[in-house]
Amino acid sequence: MFAIIKTGGKQYRVKQGETLRVEKLPVEAGATVEFSEVLLVAGEGAALKIGQPTVAGAKVVAKVVAQERGPKITIFKFRRRKNYRRKSGHRQAYTAVRIEAIQA
Repeated sequence: MFAIIKTGGKQYRVKQGETLRVEKLPVEAGATVEFSEVLLVAGEGAALKIGQPTVAGAKVVAKVVAQERGPKITIFKFRRRKNYRRKSGHRQAYTAVRIEAIQA
């Protein structure tokens, strides 16, 4: 069984037991999170449920594994012959979650 959920402005295809990285959520490691914006639920032998825009009564339960930051990205702006150079960096914060259950 799999589901498509929406969180952090993005959509993710999730299955039970898998770990994925989503945009930072304001919860601590070890806590349980429920994703109620379920757009689609499908499974082996089960009927396909497509939401309009979400599936009524469906939710995905996940456990927060860690709060981490991604690799550093270097931003370099440059204008030739103008003595203009700007260098900065960025590390995106994300939350690693493990999918515990899909309830349709």
